[in-house]
Amino acid sequence: MIQLVPVVALLLLASGLALAYVIGGSAVLAFLALDQGRYLAILPQQIFSKIDVFALMAMPLFILAGELMNRGGVTRVLIDAAMVLVGRVRGGLGHVNILTSVFFAGISGSAVADSAALSNTLVPAMRERGYSLPYAGAITAGSSIIGPIVPPSIILIFYGALMQTSVTALFLAGILPGLLLAGALMVVNAVWAQAAGHPRLERDEVPPAGRTLLRALPALSLPLVILGGIVFGWMTPTEAAAVAVLVALGAGRFYGGLPASEVLEALRRAAMLSGSIFIIISAAAALGYLAALERIPDMLGQWVADMGLGPVEYMIALNVLFLLAGMVLDIPVALALLVPLLAPVALAQGADPVHLGIVLCFNLCIGLVSPPLGGCLLVISAVTGVNYWRLAAAVLPFVAVQIGVLAVLVGVPEISLWLPRAFGLAGGG
Repeated sequence: MIQLVPVVALLLLASGLALAYVIGGSAVLAFLALDQGRYLAILPQQIFSKIDVFALMAMPLFILAGELMNRGGVTRVLIDAAMVLVGRVRGGLGHVNILTSVFFAGISGSAVADSAALSNTLVPAMRERGYSLPYAGAITAGSSIIGPIVPPSIILIFYGALMQTSVTALFLAGILPGLLLAGALMVVNAVWAQAAGHPRLERDEVPPAGRTLLRALPALSLPLVILGGIVFGWMTPTEAAAVAVLVALGAGRFYGGLPASEVLEALRRAAMLSGSIFIIISAAAALGYLAALERIPDMLGQWVADMGLGPVEYMIALNVLFLLAGMVLDIPVALALLVPLLAPVALAQGADPVHLGIVLCFNLCIGLVSPPLGGCLLVISAVTGVNYWRLAAAVLPFVAVQIGVLAVLVGVPEISLWLPRAFGLAGGG
């Protein structure tokens, strides 16, 4: 009977049904197939316990803050600031693309939003100055995954809620890995610029430094408000998210690009995205409850012990599995399905929950720019008109660099843990 459940799940998926409903429906069928139907009466309480998490309250507010900033005319301001800082070196627009993604990371925390915004602005500008369209799209895609790593990050909040790990520690732990990735991508862009003869921006193409940086301060203040308030104990992550919404509203008004219609659209988008994430959590909670009843995490732990996999070998296997999952699954879905089952084994082997969260979230973000279903690649292809498979081929060197940075993060946990430990949050405290 239980063998029919995967078949039914595949049929539901092929029908076009949303993945959250496929997961939830399959979980209910599995309860019945395993003769655990009597526990379905407790399922609503189990689902509610998974979404009744204080840290998750911050997620809709951070999504709203990012939507407001993206609609408030902030894109051009951030690009100008990046041009002032790195535009005059060879391959300057490539460096501007990466640095703008770092700035965006502290505002929206969304790789897809970053990809869409820069595809509309920087990719055409790069094309006009002699960059190939696939390369311009590829560097936009490669740098976009900085967004979900540097705080505020929706997926780090999600992981923190799933694993009961400090969101503050995760936010701090994401800073250095995000900057390390940005630095690695800039090295690749510099090498490529020398080989391909990419131009630097001329002096008259770079906006005035003082006025430009001063104008960018309201936008750049948002991550400082969030992190400063959380780290120094002035605000919880949820309170910081509410303040971030107010700062985003103020910045939007300051830049003169946030009419009432855009505020309403931002609210609509935030509600829609938050709802989709919560329905995924609910569906995964049903599957997680069944896994707990069947003692699947214990069975996995025993299987790992029988296979003789030590902490290093298991971490490598875990990362390979997550890389493959990230290619075909949305990040919230992959986190909700895989983390509760597989992460406890790594923790039992001595992995730090904060370091593990950064590694796994970084890993899944690579899937956003990896064929066959890279979400950022699809967005950039649609916006710029570049052939999807040409874009996928052009992005492979950047994916290789990302995997290299991931390997460094796995091998050197201190990169992730130095800042949390400096603020007394070691071990996810």
